[in-house]
Amino acid sequence: MELDWTYFFSLFSMGAFYRASAMVIALGALSWLLGLVLGFGLAQAEGSRHVWLRWPARLYVWFFRSVPLLVLLVFVYNLPQIFPATGVVLGIPFLAGLTGMVMTEAAYMAEIHRGGLLSVARGQREAGHALGLGWFATQTRIVLPQAFRIALPSLINEFVTIIKLTSLVSVISLPELLLTGQRLYTQNFLILETLLAVAVYYVAIVTVFGAVLNALERRLDLQRRKPGPVDEADLARLRAGLPAAPVVAPAERGPGAPPALDLMAIHKAYGSHAVLKGVNLRVGAGDVISVIGPSGSGKTSLIRTVNALESLDQGEIVLFGESYLLGAAPQDAARVRQGIRRIGMVFQGFNLFPHLTVLQNILLAPGLHGQGDPESRQHTAQRLLDKVGLLAHLHKYPHQLSGGQQQRVAIARALALRPDVMLFDEPTSALDPELVGEVLKVIRDLAEEGMTMLIVTHEMEFALQISDRVVFMENGQLLLDAPPARLQQPDAGEDPTLTRVRRFMGLDSGPAVAA
Repeated sequence: MELDWTYFFSLFSMGAFYRASAMVIALGALSWLLGLVLGFGLAQAEGSRHVWLRWPARLYVWFFRSVPLLVLLVFVYNLPQIFPATGVVLGIPFLAGLTGMVMTEAAYMAEIHRGGLLSVARGQREAGHALGLGWFATQTRIVLPQAFRIALPSLINEFVTIIKLTSLVSVISLPELLLTGQRLYTQNFLILETLLAVAVYYVAIVTVFGAVLNALERRLDLQRRKPGPVDEADLARLRAGLPAAPVVAPAERGPGAPPALDLMAIHKAYGSHAVLKGVNLRVGAGDVISVIGPSGSGKTSLIRTVNALESLDQGEIVLFGESYLLGAAPQDAARVRQGIRRIGMVFQGFNLFPHLTVLQNILLAPGLHGQGDPESRQHTAQRLLDKVGLLAHLHKYPHQLSGGQQQRVAIARALALRPDVMLFDEPTSALDPELVGEVLKVIRDLAEEGMTMLIVTHEMEFALQISDRVVFMENGQLLLDAPPARLQQPDAGEDPTLTRVRRFMGLDSGPAVAA
């Protein structure tokens, strides 16, 4: 039996098929877009700490991924027989089909979004927290753009699936492509020719919209974005237009000034494992304190409690004479966030936002906090980049920079909010040895300008050179708080703790303890 090619080609000039194609496009696109939005909400609820949000979302996803779409469409379309009031909406085949498809697609989209959200490193959220951003700003400006880019290939595939699934709405007499074809071949019995034409229509729709979405994916591909450095002539003009005002404003210091930080009886445990056991530490304005000690001694946990990345089990932190954090007590969210904005933090792993340029990384938090006007924020960001030696790279993305350059950008980003205190968590441990010096130079410059700093480090020589005091921690306790001069003096053995610290730092004749 031969195909009737004349009839086959005539189907591409038939208005009914073009109206059916418009129906497929409208139904598929709306189902995808609405499922995209509702699925994101479900994904957020699935990851919530609140049981009353998490479990209903999980039950929804489980149920609607389990029910066949065909069954759901029939049920939704006939729901007005049980609840007549729903007939206003569900009595219309298009709206009934859209409702059924969105209910199903939201469940599938939720899992795609959840995969994207889980792929965004935890450090990205922590960086948003350290910049004083709230949950909504962190999600919309940091997490969602990255999660969407990661999930986009799966979302495009889901769009293709939705377009094909629109054929199932024929069961509720919605005149899409398959139903239009069925009505034809029941009259002329040219089944193969008609279904072949239906397939071509579907392929054309998927091809066109798939190309548009693939173009979007390519546009969002960060590896394709490779802006070069600013040339010397433009760099000179840029520097010439910058104000000469200082970009670092040290906190007031002197006999009458309160300490920048006062940590009192700080306790922190993860389950049954206590990592901080009653730590007391006072940091004066302008002090540079290096925190050293073996791995697992609680150094990082200590500074993470200072900017509320970790909650306190017991104790209190006072910031410039005002109570800031209290252990085992309800916290004033506004007060805590205001305190966080006064404390800049630089992470071991940089935690730059990969979807933003170097300049955008620095401008993000000041802009969201409404700090100054746009022009002043721009000038401040450029001066900070010049300060860390990276003004020529302001339009580059983090993936184009070396580790040392990324860490210097992270320092500039933290300084953009003009903090009174800077926290450094192992700022050089993720760097190659030849890159360590450029980061340490920036920190040394900040110390000379009077910035208050608390630095967790394994760079012993640097700690001795830059610090006003060196703090040694072990087993969650602060065992020694001493100026570098005391550590560098030969120890006659009267103080076992001092001997232990000197050996740890490689200053004593005994074997050094590995960090």
